[in-house]
Formats: sequence, C-alpha cells, structure tokens
Amino acid sequence: MAAPERRLPRTQRQRTADSRSLILDAAIEGLVSDGYRRTTTVTIQARAGVTRGRLLHHFPSREELLIAAAQHLARERLTEMDDWIAHSPHGRASGAERIEHATDLLWETFRQPYFWAAMELWTAARTEPELRMALFHAESRLLRTIETVVDAMYGPVLSSHPDFAEVRDLAFTSMRGVGLTYALHDRDPTTEPLLARWKRLLIRTLV
Repeated sequence: MAAPERRLPRTQRQRTADSRSLILDAAIEGLVSDGYRRTTTVTIQARAGVTRGRLLHHFPSREELLIAAAQHLARERLTEMDDWIAHSPHGRASGAERIEHATDLLWETFRQPYFWAAMELWTAARTEPELRMALFHAESRLLRTIETVVDAMYGPVLSSHPDFAEVRDLAFTSMRGVGLTYALHDRDPTTEPLLARWKRLLIRTLV
C-alpha cells in the first residue's frame, strides 16, 4: 500500500496571496450584492474572515481595496476572453462569422459581476474626488489592455480595418449604456434587440 502523499506546508508568499484573494473576493461580493455605500472595510473583513490588521496590510484604504477588487475581476474576464481566442473554434472563424461570435462574447461582459462592481464605483466617484482620481488612472490603464484583447477577439484582418477602432468604441460604449438598463429591467440578454444591430453595424463597416 502506497504511503499517503505528504502535503507541504504553505509558504509565507502563498499565505499572503491566499489572504489577498479572500479579501478581493469578499470586496467583489459586497459591491455586487450590497452596493458601494454598504460595502465597508468592516463588512469585507467579516466576509473574508481575516483580521483587521491583515486587511489593512494588503489595502490601507477602502478606495484602494474596492478599485483593486474591480480591476482583479476585470483581469479574470480578460483571461477568459484570451482563452476564447486561443481555444474556441469560434476564435478561428473569419469575416461576418467572426464578428457574430466575438460580439456575443463582448456583450456577455456587460452582464458579468465586473460590470456591476465597476458601475458601483463609477457612480460613487461622481461625488468622491479621491475615489474619482484613483479610479480614473486605474481605468485608463485597464482600457488599453481591454482594447488589445478586443482587437484580438475580432482578429488581425478585421482589427486592421481603418474604421475598426471607431466602430469598436461605438459598440463598446453603446453596450455599456444598454447594460445599465438591466439594473431596472432584468431580462434575457441573449434576446437584446440591439445585439443584432451591433452585429449588423460591425459587419457593414468591416466586411
């Protein structure tokens, strides 16, 4: 009979990373379920099951923590989109078919927890100057990464079209606005009438 496998104790770096992940996950859950105003460092600490000292060691301020949480979730979504590009058969399609599938994936982003967490922060930033400044810089950096991933989703042929950046930004901004309406009227996003219009616009412009 083989001896049971011995599990090595976690290193300090692993414990630090684990506690950081717990805190970020708890912050995201709070933003999405309770909103910005009711998501405090105290409620996050309770959700994460960590000490006050541990939370403040990672994130000295509430604003820094909540922005980091939303950015963490966004990067997870970008990783999923990268995986789609690399492994999905739809990621190897071209022309109108590529636009159809890539636009479906892009629209899904505006129904993800990241979107609602980000919108909570954006709304709060309107009346909180410190949050607004920190969020502006963080979102500006993230936007460049998003644009790179979205360009790769549509592929080099479509994204090299001279009008691609303009129509991409138009679709992206429109999706954000439509996504917000789901806060008032939740419904099946796959039946969104504007989804077909976004696709037609992209196809007419790029193909």
